[in-house]
This record gives sequence, C-alpha cells and structure tokens, in this order.
Amino acid sequence: MRSALARLNRRLRGHDDFDGVGSTGLSLLGRLWRDGPSSAAALAAAERLKPQSLTRTLRTLEERSLIDRVADENDRRRSTITITRSGVDVLQRTVRDRERWLTQAIDATLAPTERDVLRIATALLERLADADDPTEA
Repeated sequence: MRSALARLNRRLRGHDDFDGVGSTGLSLLGRLWRDGPSSAAALAAAERLKPQSLTRTLRTLEERSLIDRVADENDRRRSTITITRSGVDVLQRTVRDRERWLTQAIDATLAPTERDVLRIATALLERLADADDPTEA
C-alpha cells in the first residue's frame, strides 16, 4: 500500500506546475486556504513537522508573494501567516491539474465496481491519515 501510494503521489506531482514551491509549500498553502490564518508553530503542528523545518519553505512562499506574514503587535517574534490571492491561484491550478489527471486515469483504467471499491478505500485512507500516532500513546 505504501509503495502504491508513493508511486501515485509521484505521478500526481509530475503534473504540477507550481514553479518550485514544492510539495511542503503546496501543503502549507492548502492548510492556510482551508483553515485560515495561522502561526508557523500551528502550521508545523497541523502538518506534523518541526517548526524549524518550515523556515525555508515559508521564506520561499513569502518571496513569491504566495503568503503574507504580519508580525504580532505584542510579540514581534511571532507572526500571523495568510495565503494571498496569488497563493490561492497556484493552489487551485495545481489541484485542478492533479484532479484532471487522476479523473482521466480512473476513468481509463478502472471498471465501475473498482471505482466503488476505490471510494471506500479512500475513506479508509483518510481515517488512517487523521489517526493519532500509536507510538506516542
């Protein structure tokens, strides 16, 4: 399963045209679009990453005007990060391109019954992706 998901993810990323933003950057844009403004620490926690590992990605997104950062008035070390209109455009274009490829691949490759099985498997994979880490219990 892991191998198949990794291969499918590589195929989907192969259709991206987001000008070097990278998969982490794209994931952060998606999180900001879905959840609204956030701090770097909250983004890292939501993405299950270390805050320091986001520094370069956030800098790249900001340099490309895909996010805005506004310093907290009470604590200048903290900032609120929001997605810009350009960031939304990059995100939507990328998602649209990935969905187009995936829809065409499903239609061309899978029988109707297999598509039903895939819908069920997708729900199960979403539950797994949202599961708490059993090693942290």
